[in-house]
Amino acid sequence: MSVVRIGLIGCGNIAQTIHLPVLRRLPGVAVIALAEPDPQRREGAHRQVPTAQAYVQYHDLLAMPAVEAVVICVPTALHAEVTLAALQHRKQIYLEKPLATDLDEARRVVTAWRAAGVIGMIGFNYRFSPLYQSVRELVQRGTLGTLVGMRSVFATTAKPLPSWKKTRDTGGGVLLDLASHHIDLLHFLFAQDIYDVFTQTCSQQSENDTAVMQFRLSSGLFVQAFFSLTAVEEDRLEIYGTAKKLAVDRYRSSTVEIFDSSWGASARLKGFGRSLRSALPNRHLINKLCSPGHEPSYRTALAHFVLCVRMQTPASPDFHDGYRSQVVIAAAEESAKTGKTVSITEEGEYR
Repeated sequence: MSVVRIGLIGCGNIAQTIHLPVLRRLPGVAVIALAEPDPQRREGAHRQVPTAQAYVQYHDLLAMPAVEAVVICVPTALHAEVTLAALQHRKQIYLEKPLATDLDEARRVVTAWRAAGVIGMIGFNYRFSPLYQSVRELVQRGTLGTLVGMRSVFATTAKPLPSWKKTRDTGGGVLLDLASHHIDLLHFLFAQDIYDVFTQTCSQQSENDTAVMQFRLSSGLFVQAFFSLTAVEEDRLEIYGTAKKLAVDRYRSSTVEIFDSSWGASARLKGFGRSLRSALPNRHLINKLCSPGHEPSYRTALAHFVLCVRMQTPASPDFHDGYRSQVVIAAAEESAKTGKTVSITEEGEYR
């Protein structure tokens, strides 16, 4: 097996607790370089991979011919800048979401990526969750009957934020942070475009840290969603059909729950059986507890990226998927500003 030589750009908390531990354990991977301007973070990451070359400036890492792929974990405001530089050096790229801070930057990244002809994978790792993959299969199989609607919640408790996460101009806000994940899941689960969006936001402890959103998909399906950086820890979705309903909680569920349309004695008995089964140890729960950050999809996503680099095949989700999410976020921000529903065109823009 050939060794994929990776450089890590940005050594903050997520890089040290998630990306580095995962990359160190993946077979056929060598982290040979780090770049981080903060000395404490750089030293903390270097302790995990003492054989790697540690740089202050990411340009020095990108200049290393031996680095064939980069994992970019810098603050959001630097995503476009660092990615464009990596594309100039024709590195294979795994970029943590979102693609950029705004739509203009996102367009520049996608244009440069297409011209470079390299792998550009965006970090929508929840696509690799066995739970969400099961949801997608059940939806596409028609298990729920005709789809009626969906609602979702993605929230975290209030916690100290780095300064860049406190204002929208520097890449903060709940839309880029949490909503971008669920926006991508809508594309992934239903294989549809988002047709329009209505959004209201408020600022509890930082700028635009809470949002209520309503989406309409190209099929006409309605989706309601709540996102907050200052509530409780929850990441849950429910999908309603004419025959059944499904529910899944990324933090608490061991399997996808399916509910019959009626709640008679037979349905209650089935529900009780599901509760008993969910209390038993299962592979997904064990994998969660053994994973960095208790989220196994990080490892699966990075393993997919490494395999694509080794095989020189396209990775998914790619920068185009990142751009689709960015378009919806831009439309949502326009909606919050104007108080109106904003439509998204077939060309992937909003009007």
